[in-house]
Amino acid sequence: KKAQNSAGGARGGAGGTKNGRRKAPKARVSPGGVFISGPARTRRYVLDVNRQFLDNAAFRLNLMSHEQNVAGRDTINYDRWGVAPSLTFGLGTPTRVNFSYYHMESDDLPDSGIPYGYSSPTATAHGHDKPTDGGDSNNFYGLKDRDFRKTRADISTFSIEHDLNDNMTLKNTLRHGSTGQDYVLTQPDDSQRNVSRFGTVWRRANTRVSTTDTTTNQTDLFGNFQLAGMKHSYSTGLELTGEETRVSSYTVSPNSNPTCTVAKGSLGGQCTSLSNPTPDDAWTGSVARNYMGTNTKATSRAAYVFDTIELDPKWLLNVGVRYDTFDTQANTNAVAGRSKLKDDSQFFNWQAGLVWKPLENGSIYTSYATSAQPVGGLVGEGQETNGFVTGINTSDLKPEETVNYELGTKWDLFHNRLSLTAAVFRTEKKNTRILVDSNTFENGGESRVDGLELSASGKLTDQWQVFAGYSYLKSELVDPGKIGNRQNVVSAGSNKGNQMPNTPKNTFSLWTTYDITPKLTIGGGAFYVDQVYGDPANTVYVPAYTRYDAMASYKLTKNVDLQLNVQNLTDKTYYDKAYAAHFANQAAGRTALLTTSFHF
Repeated sequence: KKAQNSAGGARGGAGGTKNGRRKAPKARVSPGGVFISGPARTRRYVLDVNRQFLDNAAFRLNLMSHEQNVAGRDTINYDRWGVAPSLTFGLGTPTRVNFSYYHMESDDLPDSGIPYGYSSPTATAHGHDKPTDGGDSNNFYGLKDRDFRKTRADISTFSIEHDLNDNMTLKNTLRHGSTGQDYVLTQPDDSQRNVSRFGTVWRRANTRVSTTDTTTNQTDLFGNFQLAGMKHSYSTGLELTGEETRVSSYTVSPNSNPTCTVAKGSLGGQCTSLSNPTPDDAWTGSVARNYMGTNTKATSRAAYVFDTIELDPKWLLNVGVRYDTFDTQANTNAVAGRSKLKDDSQFFNWQAGLVWKPLENGSIYTSYATSAQPVGGLVGEGQETNGFVTGINTSDLKPEETVNYELGTKWDLFHNRLSLTAAVFRTEKKNTRILVDSNTFENGGESRVDGLELSASGKLTDQWQVFAGYSYLKSELVDPGKIGNRQNVVSAGSNKGNQMPNTPKNTFSLWTTYDITPKLTIGGGAFYVDQVYGDPANTVYVPAYTRYDAMASYKLTKNVDLQLNVQNLTDKTYYDKAYAAHFANQAAGRTALLTTSFHF
């Protein structure tokens, strides 16, 4: 479960990896399509065409267009489109060759979230604060005249796969990808306590312009063999990756934390009302491209081997090891001058698991897995806790280490009509970079999550299906280091022993469907998520919530299916992401979506 693929995923978390395979051509003709419509201008069109044009060759084309507003959120819109053609030769032969391309781009007016209201009289301190929307959950605090977000992704893949014999296959995959994002978006900021003093919100502008180019070549040899009476299913390979990220921004002026008193009005669009924001305010400031920024390059090399050994029909052993080298260098151009930081890391990751099947319908397993995140591991993209820090010798920083231990069981009961699973696990992150004094970092931080997961799924009758799941997560910042500000200057206090951000203690889900007739199915469910904190200090949070969903589907003809999904039936206002400062992300209100699926 948790640790199954961690060592195979190289740098990253020990929670495993996601299979990113796209739809490949098949040896048959299978056109299909999906149309989704709903309120708030939601329209989604999907076309999937597969055609075999030679005895051993096929072409597949996926097209997608999507546009929507968000129920319960004023002004926001998301528009995107994508195309993914692929071509395969050698279907049904020992040698298969595949060419594929993927393009996706978006142009959004993104949600600016809901601000936390400061309850502390100190302008820079929160005191167990939650989001406040001024009395109307539809409120949008962004600026239509200024805000935007555009993204783009282009990925080309060439793979060739050859069966050396019935039990051994060699595959090589070459992939090049280029992604980019470009945005100016509002962060509703209350660091001057405008919310509590004046009922106003500062529209702080966050900006970014970035591109990332990645080229990877991966060679795999996999198959199975018999040795000493035991069956081995193995996979071994080499991986070489080059990455480059260029990050810059926009200069937005003014953008300097004003005091938004009523007398000063909106300050040319900088401020707005908490209870009645006006997204159509004119922006009288300026937005100019700032070409200074950071260029980060990284090269990684890896070798790995994994083996699943059938010791006997009741015992299965999974083992694997991966060795990585990761070299990265960041060059920054700023007004103060140029700086260069670099890091070279080498690390092993391990994986081991044992499965015991005491009975034909049940199994018990245990697993251990590690992963590592080197300095600069995300090459400048995303949120990174182990990145480069100006002013310190990053070569002294070792990779962060994550270790996962798990014990679980699965049982199929009542002639496989009911499946029960249970697992307990511990995930430890060690060697994290922590602040030990002003502008002084060391490896030595630690956090831990102890968890329990339970699930039950199956058919209570031929018509009635049920799924239920529960998880309990006890998280703790075992050694988070000292508290510091954005300039890495130590301040008083400690977060030791606090709960980890965005880690709910309890979550529960229940979903059931019932076939009223062979053509008509109805279903519904409930989803509960406990309160979560947004910051390590546990001073900002979003409340717990329960959401109810429902669905109905109908087989109109053998080629056409209809399905209606209603999410958030009670139109509850809740938040699905708590950020460390300033704001939280509000989830969509009641949303009804009608899906028409065509398949031939």
